[in-house]
This record gives sequence, structure tokens and C-alpha cells, in this order.
Amino acid sequence: MTQPARRLFILFMLSVSGVVCHAQSPGQLLRLWYDTPAENWNEALPVGNGRLGAMVFGGAAQERLQLNEETVWAGGPGNNLPDGRFREALPEIRSLIFAGKYREAQELAAQKMAGPNVNQGMPYQTVGDLLIDFPGHDAATNYTRDLNIHEAVASTAYAVNNVWYTREVFASFTDQVIVMKITAGKGGSIDCTLRLKSPHASKQTSSDGQRLVLTGTSSSHEGKKGQVKFEALVTPVLEGGTLTTTDSALVVAKARSLTVYISMGTNFRNYHDLGGAAHQRALGYLPTALKKPYALAKSHHTGYYQKFFHRVSLDLGTTAATKQPIPTRLQQFATGNDPQLAALYFQFGRYLLISASQPGTQPATLQGLWNHQLMPPWDSKYTININTEMNYWPAEVTALPEMHEPLFTMLKELAVTGRQSAKEMYGARGWVAHHNTDLWRITGPVDGAFYGMWPMGGAWLSQHLWQHYLYTGDVGFLKGVYDVLKGAALFYADVLQTEPAHGWLVVAPSMSPENEHQRGVSMTAGTTMDNQLVFDVFSNFLGAAAVLRADQALADSIRVKLGKLPPMQVGKHGQLQEWLEDLDRPDDKHRHVSHLYGLYPSNQVSPYRHPALFQAARTSLVYRGDKSTGWSMGWKVNWWARLQDGNRAYKLIQDQLTPSHDNEGGTYPNLLDAHPPFQIDGNFGCTSGIAEMLVQSHDGAIHLLPALPDAWSTGKVTGLKTRGGFTVDLDWKDGKVTKLVVKSALGGVCRLRVYERLKFKGLKEARGANGNAFFAVAAVKEPMVVSAPARQEQVRKVYEYDLVTVAGKTYTF
Repeated sequence: MTQPARRLFILFMLSVSGVVCHAQSPGQLLRLWYDTPAENWNEALPVGNGRLGAMVFGGAAQERLQLNEETVWAGGPGNNLPDGRFREALPEIRSLIFAGKYREAQELAAQKMAGPNVNQGMPYQTVGDLLIDFPGHDAATNYTRDLNIHEAVASTAYAVNNVWYTREVFASFTDQVIVMKITAGKGGSIDCTLRLKSPHASKQTSSDGQRLVLTGTSSSHEGKKGQVKFEALVTPVLEGGTLTTTDSALVVAKARSLTVYISMGTNFRNYHDLGGAAHQRALGYLPTALKKPYALAKSHHTGYYQKFFHRVSLDLGTTAATKQPIPTRLQQFATGNDPQLAALYFQFGRYLLISASQPGTQPATLQGLWNHQLMPPWDSKYTININTEMNYWPAEVTALPEMHEPLFTMLKELAVTGRQSAKEMYGARGWVAHHNTDLWRITGPVDGAFYGMWPMGGAWLSQHLWQHYLYTGDVGFLKGVYDVLKGAALFYADVLQTEPAHGWLVVAPSMSPENEHQRGVSMTAGTTMDNQLVFDVFSNFLGAAAVLRADQALADSIRVKLGKLPPMQVGKHGQLQEWLEDLDRPDDKHRHVSHLYGLYPSNQVSPYRHPALFQAARTSLVYRGDKSTGWSMGWKVNWWARLQDGNRAYKLIQDQLTPSHDNEGGTYPNLLDAHPPFQIDGNFGCTSGIAEMLVQSHDGAIHLLPALPDAWSTGKVTGLKTRGGFTVDLDWKDGKVTKLVVKSALGGVCRLRVYERLKFKGLKEARGANGNAFFAVAAVKEPMVVSAPARQEQVRKVYEYDLVTVAGKTYTF
């Protein structure tokens, strides 16, 4: 290598690795970088465009791209409802529950949850792998790889025999193909062999002219025949050199550069129509992609991505820790000083949501878009008793509302298939979904009576519709989803039962997700989470009906039922009760803490209007402990933020950003969440949790720095969204606001809540309730209190200021 070339190589490696001695640019800081290739899937780096995904391993001697297309699922169309015996037994099941015979009720339900169409949902499946072998590259030196979330590009660089090689991989948002560019610092130095492989039983690999082809059909599962036909096409474009083919491989010799285009398609049209043509779809994306010069394709891809990603920035400070690779930073985070890793993790969650959920695609699954198995953990489908909802918690607050669209589309589809479940299982109007669904939009129970008898999945998902309206004020959107909100309300209006002790209206049968109130028994009636969810379903419907001036007679009847729901209860241990009866155990460390739904993501527990509930929620969370599965720790960050305890929330972030080992939750080397195994919801939960630590808007005002930890005493955030259509930019020093910019999209009163007095001109001290309807507080009943919490945490005093805004204007203080 010549001396000038050597200098250029050193500069390149420094820019890739981030090992610099001066201030690093945002592009350098927003990178996950490593000095060794991925040894397993949990070290590979994800790229995606909502429809297509790849995990990039970055091996020198062999590159592996593990490929996904969002509609490759086992089975085919069809719901999973039990036969009519369940509906016939429903009155007896309810009678047993109200008689306190919970085990008998659960056993009877299990017997009746049968039928020829019953299945536990279909798994999301991998397409396969593209393998590229580079002879002689096992002697690579000066190795580095990264995922640049500033540009949405994964890179690998190394030297072999004084020639440096680089690879870039991205899943193009604009051209709908995965692109890899391989370059060498010396002409004629690229020699490699490209192969496709797949674990599917029904598949065929071949070469077609100068292209690789993989065709296949998804797996059969639980009696449902695999019906998704898929095709992957790999097209190489060489600069110099030669390309030859074998029956199932492409051989590149002496090229200066190589660009590989991967296109995939299936026969999927929608959840009940597989009439598409996989080959034509895969082939159809290629002509446009192949015409573009690589630099232009990359520029278009990155430009599209950055219009979303750049909406929010976060600066918590930078230390020398940023010069270390990600595995080292993870090892040292809990005991070191690396605030930038928390900011990187926050933005990585936003990167994942942009990459896994685009308008017109499927929603992010339990693993987002990325899965390398035919039978992944929990089928990598949609677990809707927490995990799918958690995937979308960052969407509104971190300025990614467009990424919410696939979830809204799925909700509309579930409202169709769920009508069948409501009618055939419960004899009710409206629609219902239980705790799991899949590509085929199943709405019946999954995983038997202990886990599956929870008819509340649709209730929780529907909250995302109302929250989107609160953030955007989009009346047109509200009109488009009104029937979904109304259908959810109709179902609970029909199925609520009068419990005998107090005359309250409750859901029966049901459960508190995945937990038990006696050994082996989950089934009961009127769990706290159910009551909170029905409260929100009814309240959201009433709000939507009022905005749209619709269904006033129905609204009046729903309002009456709303008034008959149970209050929340503070039990004998000072805890917020999980069940209608006082059955909680202080030693219960269950990963689900479902009865705190009312604290987050809902707004039913306020420190200012409901101090007894606020203290009881804290007691329950203390009892459950901190260390848990990855997603559970992510949820806990949000809870501690709502409890205004920034240091405890930060402690949970430290627990989450700990290398996962010995079957403990935490984070894998690629920063993906470890349940374990991998579940993506923990990533999204921490992203939303960090936003909640900095800005909250659920409780009648925009609360600035509500849960700031000591570790982040100085920082800056821009672009966070609040209810009421406001955007907040915020600088702080020594824990106090030093600069504030408020952008108003809708106009109206902007009420600010802070711990220290603000001295900005133009702000007036607030008086009375906030008149801005987007900040309406939850009118919950006074709780029933058996025993007040033993420890009464002092709620910090706040100051509130009002700013009357005009739509479209920006206010700087």
C-alpha cells in the first residue's frame, strides 16, 4: 500500500470506528460500531424498509444477509374460533366465577374452547439467507463494522494484503430492494461466490441467466396449509471483472466493485386474499432500482429516512466512552459515565420503528421485521396483551405518527374478523380480539384458557386510535376510525356482567394477563386492568361521538354503564389491587404488572387528583422489583417516569442496557432487546420511557422534565410531540429549563408544568382547569382504600403557566 493510500485508509478507519480525538459529529455519534464480525444472529445488525428486512453479519470471509419479507407467514386465511359449545357454556362459566369457583370455571372454559378451526396462530417466517464467500479474506486486518442510524446504512471495512474492502447495505425505502455495494481499493480485487439458502421444506434455488432465484411456499402449521408463495431475486451488477453462473450460484472474478440488488415478493394481497403473483412482484421492483446509479439510490433512501429520523434530536452529553465499541459500552454502562449510550439507544428505537413499520406495510411483530427461524419464539406474531401496543408507544411522542398507520390498518381488519368472534363466542355486537393475532387477523383465544381467555386485546389496541387524535387533532382521521371505536364500545356494553357483591359491571370471564391469583388459576372477573381498559374504551367512544356529533342515544347509554364500572382499589398491603378481590402477594415478581395500565400508558392515576392511587401504584411497582424480562423493564421505565422518579427510571435503563446472560433480560450486542430470547418491544418501551422522562402531556398539562435523573443534569432535546398538537424543544442545565421553544399546530391553550418557576416573558400563571379539550383529565371514581401505603412519597410542588397559541406559530423563550 502506498503512503498516501495508507493515510487515506487510516482516516477512513477512524471515521468508521469513531476513534477520534475531537468532537464527533452527529453522524459519528449515531452509530453502533464493532471491531469483530457477528458470530451469531444477536450480534448481526438490522436494516429494513417496513416491507423488507435483513440482518447483516459482516463477516470478512463470508458475508451473511438473513432475509425477511413481511408477509411470509405459515398457514393461510381463516379465523380460529371455537365451535358453539363455548357460547352455550358461557352462562355456566360466569356463574362459577361469581360463586368463587374459579378453577372449575377455567376447566370448563378449557373444555369448550375447541373446534375444527381452533389454532394458536401462525408463525412469521424467514425467507432465507444470501451468503457471499470471499476466498482469502479470513486473513483480514483492521476490521470494523457499523450500523449508521443517522443514514440507515450498515457498513463493513477491513484490509486484506494491503487492499481495503468496504461494504454498504441498506433496505431502500424508495426503491423497495435491499442493496449491497462492495468496493475494493485496488482494481480487480473482488472475487466472491453468491449463494441463496432457505430452511423452508418447500423451496427451490436456481440461477436464471445472471441472477439467483429462490422460490418457496410457507410452512403448514397446526392443520393450516402453508399458502404464501414467495420469491427472492439476487441481481449483481459488476464494475469490471466477470460473472459466471452454476446451477445455484454466481461467481464474480476480478471486479473493482460489485452492487447486489435483492428483491422479494409474495402472493399476499391482504389477510383474506392470496391472489397475487410472487414472481411478478419481486421482478417488478428491479427495473427502476437497476437504472439508478448507486450514489443516487443511496441518497434517495437516506433522504426519505431522514425526513422522519431528523424530527427529534437528543443530547445528554458525550464522554470518552463513545470511543469504545458497543459491547464494551454495554459492559460498562451501569457503572461508567456514558450518557450518550442512552441517547443512542433512544434513537435506535426510533430507527427500528421507521425501519419496521412504514405506511402500507404490516405492523411490527414481536421481533419487528427481523426473524431467522421457521418457528420463532412465540411465533413472532402479534401478542396484544402488551407487546404489540408497546411497539408503538414511541410513535406519537417521538414524532413518527406515520409509522402508526400499519397498526391502524390492522385494527380496521380486526374490527371485521372480530365481529365474528363477538357474535359467535359471546352473542354480542361490536368486535373483540383476545391476546394474540397474526397476519390472518385471528381474533379467537390463543394458548388455552389460562393464557387466552382475555377478551381485551382489541380494547387496548383501540387506545392508539384515540391517542393519535389527541396528538394530531385530525378530525378526518377520527371519522375514518370511528366505527372501530364504536364497535369496541358496543362489545363491552353487551358483555359486561353485574357482579353480585357490589353491583358493579365487570368483564367475565377474563384474567390479569398471564398472571395467576391462585396456583394454576388465572380466570376471574373484573380485574383492575379490564376495568381500566373498559373505562378508556367507553371514554374514547364518548369523546369521539362528541367531536363528531354522532350516536347521542348510544352515548347516553354508554355513559350510564361507564358510571357502573368498579373503582380502583387500594388493598391491605397498600398496593393497587390487581384483582377485584384483595389477592395480591408482596412477593409476586411477575413480569406483567398489568394493573398499572392506568398509570401508563393510560392517564387514570394522577399525583394531583388521585394521590392515594398514585402512592398505591408506586407500592405495587416496588413489590414487583426492577430486574425482569427485557420488555417488562422497558415498561417499568415508563412507570417510574410517570411516578416522577427519574433516578429509578434511569436505574431501569441501566438494568436494560446490561448484556443479557443466564436467561436474564437485558440487551444483546446488537442493542436488540432480550426477553430473552429477542423481543423488540423492550427497545420501543425504553425509547418511549426516555421521552416520558423529559416531557409528559397526559395529565392536564405539558410537564417539562418531570423525571430527570441526576445523570442527565444538563442536556437538550428537540422535536418531542405532545397532545394538543404541540412540539417542544427544550434545553436544560443543572436540572432547570434554560430555553424553551413551543410550536403550535392546532392553536389553543398550551399549559406548561414545571418544578421551578419560569421567568420567561409571555407566560402567565395558570388558573383553574385547562380549557384545552386535548388535555382533558380522566374522571375516575374515588378509590376504595383498605390500607394506605406504608410509605408516602412526597409529590414535588409544581408551577403551571398558560400560553395562548395560534395555529402554525412558534414561541421561543
